[in-house]
Amino acid sequence: MINKLIQESTELLRELIKTPSFSKEEQQTGNKIELFLQQHGVKTIRKLNNIWAYNKYFDASKPTVLLNSHHDTVKPNSGYTRNPFSPDIVDDKLFGLGSNDAGGCLVSLIATFLYFYPQENLTYNFCIAATAEEEISGNDGLELVIPDLGPLEFAIVGEPTEMHLAIAEKGLLVIDCIAHGKAGHAARDEGENAIYKALQDIEWFRTYKFPKVSEVFGPVKMTVTIINAGSQHNVVPASCTFTVDVRVTDSYTNEEVVEIIKQHVNCEVKPRSVRLKPSKIDKNHPIVQSGIALGRDTYGSPTTSDQALLDIPSLKCGPGFSGRSHMADEFLYVHEIKQGIEGYINMLKPVVGGK
Repeated sequence: MINKLIQESTELLRELIKTPSFSKEEQQTGNKIELFLQQHGVKTIRKLNNIWAYNKYFDASKPTVLLNSHHDTVKPNSGYTRNPFSPDIVDDKLFGLGSNDAGGCLVSLIATFLYFYPQENLTYNFCIAATAEEEISGNDGLELVIPDLGPLEFAIVGEPTEMHLAIAEKGLLVIDCIAHGKAGHAARDEGENAIYKALQDIEWFRTYKFPKVSEVFGPVKMTVTIINAGSQHNVVPASCTFTVDVRVTDSYTNEEVVEIIKQHVNCEVKPRSVRLKPSKIDKNHPIVQSGIALGRDTYGSPTTSDQALLDIPSLKCGPGFSGRSHMADEFLYVHEIKQGIEGYINMLKPVVGGK
């Protein structure tokens, strides 16, 4: 059965590569995924470009594990030398936009779902969700359908990790700050220079150390990345705006970090969003221990994914290498699909009681 799933998954991935699926434009890949599941006898549910389904013997009295990955892609960059929508296989490399991020993960998770789909007496239900808008952290992707999926116990989020176990992921805060002053003529001792006031707060962002330090990531990192002020050379600026990139560890919630910042700076603090949360799963969780028993390493991921939208324990794991994501002439090794399917299945068997 597994060999058939590997073959079918490879062909599904090639079909997805052929089909442009930029964020917010995933309708056609959604159609292909929906049809693929239906052809395997699976009843699917769809909301916009998000498709999900449950195992054949779903039992509401049992907990549910979510298998999730995305089918949207970024746009191909100018460095491509190959057709990004031509799924060519050369020396075990399957080329194409979205092959690595995150097509290989998605088709491997779908295959894993199909493996467990007909089995009875599992200790967990399965929910497979192929979702949209991950690449832009959009509102009409996983976040849109989470309320429709029902209670979930834990999740495996498919992103290229070489099948190692990302047991924590940093959250992201983008904060816009405004230092307020008073305009005046630069030639006279008048006005209140907003740049000077901003500099005091910028220095705080540069030097402040949060008390709690993550065992996985170390300290919270804050970086001032943009600054704007002034209208002309002889006018004392009345305002100065600057932007701060904050990578939040699993030691804090985004809301806690915002509150600490507000307590220490004088400028106006406006977070653009607090929805991209840090996430983690206990190293002693059965799914993590199962992965470790298979020889996989654990680590903390500095990059964000749809994992940031989940309020349940979640493990980021999948075939492929993160360094190939968004690169020109993106590719996935064909043998990585086999590794992904077998890795997911062998990781889940001891947890869900499957055959």
